[in-house]
Amino acid sequence: MHAALVHMRHGPSGGTERYLDQLSAHLARAGHEVTVVCRSHGAPSHPSIRFRVLRSPAVGGAWRMWAFARDVERHLAGEGYDLVVGLGKTWSQDVLRLGGGSHASYVELAHAETLSPLERALGKGRLKNALALAIERRALRPGAYRAVIANSRMVAEEVRARYGVPEERLAVIYNGVDIERFHPRLRGGPGRELRRALGIDPGTLVVLFLGSGYGRKGLSELLEAFSGLAGEHGDLRLLVAGRDSSQRAFEARARRLGIERACRFIGPRSDPETCYAAADLYVLPTRYDPFANTTLEALASGLAVITTATNGASELLASGAEGSVLPRERGPELLLAELRAWSDRDRLAAASPAARALAERHSEPRAMQETTALIDDLTPR
Repeated sequence: MHAALVHMRHGPSGGTERYLDQLSAHLARAGHEVTVVCRSHGAPSHPSIRFRVLRSPAVGGAWRMWAFARDVERHLAGEGYDLVVGLGKTWSQDVLRLGGGSHASYVELAHAETLSPLERALGKGRLKNALALAIERRALRPGAYRAVIANSRMVAEEVRARYGVPEERLAVIYNGVDIERFHPRLRGGPGRELRRALGIDPGTLVVLFLGSGYGRKGLSELLEAFSGLAGEHGDLRLLVAGRDSSQRAFEARARRLGIERACRFIGPRSDPETCYAAADLYVLPTRYDPFANTTLEALASGLAVITTATNGASELLASGAEGSVLPRERGPELLLAELRAWSDRDRLAAASPAARALAERHSEPRAMQETTALIDDLTPR
């Protein structure tokens, strides 16, 4: 069949972009004709993949998003694709994958935490959120899709409750992880070298936070909880990796809490696998993540994970042997209690093989096989 995969951006970085690259290659290798409909793109993941660029003039990110969705609708009306898979904010597709979850849930649970007080007062993001919500309502209205893929049960429940998506048209397919790139064996090489470069002794317990958008990912809550643990546990470090335009404000908060010496901000890195290899425990108290890929990356690296019920990936931590899940309604004291419980080295050592085994059951090839099986079951339109 001739399949169109639709997303504004095709490139080497980003969770959805990586998924797009993998899915297009998987379909092409299976013998399907694949066209990626986008606004910009990088090199194809398979030589037979073609690109169709839709780039109407638009000023600002909000209007670029809307213009692309409108352009996709017009383009598809004149083409003979057998199946259209949407991976972003568009309303014209047979299969919609909600890799970013429900935008309505993001606005309710997390958007305000991404803004400074001044930005909140000025209403930053109001237009873009309004347009994104309009696209979401249109994409999930009855008759607009043949199947919806959610990457967690949390997201599936959200769209079922908000938009009445029938259960028979919903599929939950968890994200996959590169189990070779993220591996416990890196602890003995790159992980040890990063510790040495940061002046961290081999015997020091390292807690890792990794993510862009510190407010949404819950770094403030972690800093407060960590300050309580640091007062009890002297041989302890918090490693903060990732990008945020307000990093200096979070560094100042760490100073006010008296943990500036125990807390290292190392910024964005192109080698997250090395960060996991240098750590003993991964903590992500996110306010909303449909499925935080870092959860699986940490597990694949042999780390126990503390995260929240508002992270769809927390559904994988069913047994408690590989980490802990904080409830939606919580405070820093609950996170402190979990940090205290997981600072036991014997417990961490016991969790490592269980974490790795869990990640191996959720590899990238498995996610691609489940997605293509769903696509193959849909007859051409």
